[in-house]
Formats: sequence, C-alpha cells, structure tokens
Amino acid sequence: MSTTVKVTAAEVNKLRQATGAGMMDCKKALVEAEGNFDKAIEVLRKKGQKVAEKRADRDSSEGAAISKINADQTEGVAIVLGCETDFVGKNENFVALANDLAEVALNCNTKEDFLAADFGGMTVAEKLTEQTGVIGEKLDITAFEKLQAPYVGTYVHINKIAALVGLSTKVDKAEILVKDVAMQVASMGATTLSYKDFDSAYIASETEARIAVIEKDNIELGRLGKTLKNVPQYISMAQLTQEVIAKAEEAAKAELKAEGKPEQIWDRILPGKMERFISDNTTLDQEKCLLDQNFIKDEKMSVAKYVSTYGDVEITGFKRVSVG
Repeated sequence: MSTTVKVTAAEVNKLRQATGAGMMDCKKALVEAEGNFDKAIEVLRKKGQKVAEKRADRDSSEGAAISKINADQTEGVAIVLGCETDFVGKNENFVALANDLAEVALNCNTKEDFLAADFGGMTVAEKLTEQTGVIGEKLDITAFEKLQAPYVGTYVHINKIAALVGLSTKVDKAEILVKDVAMQVASMGATTLSYKDFDSAYIASETEARIAVIEKDNIELGRLGKTLKNVPQYISMAQLTQEVIAKAEEAAKAELKAEGKPEQIWDRILPGKMERFISDNTTLDQEKCLLDQNFIKDEKMSVAKYVSTYGDVEITGFKRVSVG
C-alpha cells in the first residue's frame, strides 16, 4: 500500500456520494487503492464484509418499513431494512437507502431475486454488506412482501409498519377505501382474509386453548368474588352451522318466554340476541380475519360491511411487514 498517494477533496466526495461512507474512511480507501476509484469501492466493501462477519450474530430488530406501488397501481412491495438500533433506523440517510432499495424491490418477485438485483453496479446483498461497514451495524432485509391485484394501495405507519391491500377493481374513491383498509391491516394485525381460510384442525385447537384460558381466569375471578367471563361454545363463524344457529335461536326464545316477554315482541328482541350470540362465539374471526374485524373508524360495522359501501368491489389480499 502506498502511503504517499495524495487524493483530492473532489475524489473523496465522489466516493462518499457513491458509498455513503464517512470522509476519513473514503480518504483511507482511496489512499490504499492508490487513487483508483473502483478499487477504493472494493476496499470499503471488504471492510463491510469484515464488520458483517463480526456482527453476524447480532439482531437486526430495528429499522425502517417501506412500501412502494407501481405507476398503474397493480403491484406493490413492502420491505423492512433492518438494523441494530433505533437511532440508526430513524437516520435520514438510512431511511433514504431503504426507500431506494424498495424501488428496486418493486421489480422483484421474491426476496432472493431482490438480494441478487442490481443496485448501482453491485447487488443489493453487496450493498447491505458495504453499508454494514459504513454504518457499523448489521443491516439486513428482514421482511419482503409482494402483492398484485387490479388495484393496490398502501399505508405506512411512521416507517415501523407497512401494509399493502389489493382490490378486485378500481371503484370510485378507491384510494380512500384501500388506504382505510391498509390502516386496518397495520393497526389490527389480521393474519388472514376470512374465517373461510381456517382449517378445521386449527379452529379445534384454538377453541380448546381459548376456553381453557377463560376457565382458568374464572377460577381466580370466582375466588375474588368478581363477575365471571363468558365461556364461549365456539370461536369462529366456521363452527356456526345452520343447526347451531337454530338451536341458539330456540334457546333465546325459551329465555324470552321464561322472562315473561310477550311473544308478539320477540321479533324485535331476537335479532339483537342472535347478534350477541354470534359476536360472543366468533372471537377468533374478530382477531385474525380482516373482513370480520370491527372497522377501526366505525366499530359499529365490520370491515366487510365498510368495503360493501363502495359498491361491487372486494378485498383480494393483503400483506403486512413490521420492524422488530
């Protein structure tokens, strides 16, 4: 290595702009590379590899969640560029890098394709290694989700959560609908679109587990003399067959009769009782299924009901990524 090579401020600045590395690191790299720009980039990359190897076991639990939608709004991508600390995750240059990477991700179908894609003359994976050396923290793509639909929209919450939502068609004010539903996805963390997506084994397992938890809680509540929680028979609409609904309705009628309510007013009372029965016995759907959740902007209606107010349109799918 030559120690007598002199480099100009312009050369240092050019390397700094290309790599994001600090001024002194760029100067040292240029000196080591005897003024050769491409070799200097390789010097910085090798430094990044060494830092990456040392920090390989670190947890990239902070970072920035970013989403991008293509020009005709038929494809969207959401990624998380992970780092080690919140301080770096909020850094303006780091967020700018995450946005630039997301633009590249928009043209890739898988995380593997994305990492192998070109980013300024190097692969995305190589860029992450380079920037690990520049920043001094492990950088990684901790989440990658792609969504295609006739119309795709997004919502990003303070660069910590990014959600994508697809519509079956572009309706009037689709941009409002898709943003509202994407906010729902970001806020409420649904894992599937509808209760129809659950398999019977999962529902059976969840039913047993949830009832066990409530019964355990009730033991303690009973000991303290407090009101016991309702123990549901079911937890999903998938379990509420016509037979189950019919039995519940008969039980409600028997209850009204026992209370001495005149039969001529039962029709006014029964709908509310059946609505309560369904609500009490579909807790899994309300937690996990996007369409069955209460809409965050108006909890008097479900997300499915809200979507229906926009006419003949359906949610075809959604994706969610988050930091940490």
